[in-house]
Amino acid sequence: MLKKVNIALSSVVLLVATGIGTQAQAADGAELYKTKTCWSCHGKDAKTPIMPIYPKLAGQNADYAFNQMKDIKSGARSNGQTAAMKGVMGLVNEEEMRAIADWLSTQE
Repeated sequence: MLKKVNIALSSVVLLVATGIGTQAQAADGAELYKTKTCWSCHGKDAKTPIMPIYPKLAGQNADYAFNQMKDIKSGARSNGQTAAMKGVMGLVNEEEMRAIADWLSTQE
């Protein structure tokens, strides 16, 4: 049984090391962007927000986007633009925020 676990673990490490795991993460970020309702305001393509005051998220630096989401969720960022986001941020955890931010950074 231990040998099977070690083989499975080795396979996961190999997949991630070769970049196959990153494709799954990117797909997860795209799916989370939809299921967590980000697209409702920022547009299905993350480039066409429903209001001009909402930011275009496609191509955004992943760390910047992740930190903005974290700050909005924690209340560290609480300007006028964050009121609408505050409720939505309750739907995502940090791992999901990271996946969304990473995916957004790959969009052009």
